[in-house]
Amino acid sequence: MLIAMDYSQMEPGLETAPELRQVLAELSAREPIFHRPELGTSRADFERMTADDFWEVGASGRRYSRQLVLDELKRRHSRPHEDVWETRDFYCRRLGPETYLLTYMLLQDRRRMTRRATIWERSDEGWKIVYHQGTIVQSA
Repeated sequence: MLIAMDYSQMEPGLETAPELRQVLAELSAREPIFHRPELGTSRADFERMTADDFWEVGASGRRYSRQLVLDELKRRHSRPHEDVWETRDFYCRRLGPETYLLTYMLLQDRRRMTRRATIWERSDEGWKIVYHQGTIVQSA
């Protein structure tokens, strides 16, 4: 017996609260993380962007330590590379006094769509990335 699913109620209605619009603007200007050369491309830049206990879950489902991510970013930025991407559907939610969840969609190389989630923390040194996750939605 097949059960018909009503998918119209599946997607949450995500609208950033008006009082978080400034935070949304600040954080969306920093995404996708590690793809904004104007924010830095050196290992020291990426270290400043991330909390000491930062980690991420990649689109593969694997967990990556801060050290591994920093090593990969150093390798990536050691040579010229094309970086084509588009973002959309940003949403920001406060998790704590200076901690925020930012979610959005990322299209990379015009063919790979992922849902992204980054937990950001505002510190005396500026914005720090605490956690990041990417989940593949579609890949050509």
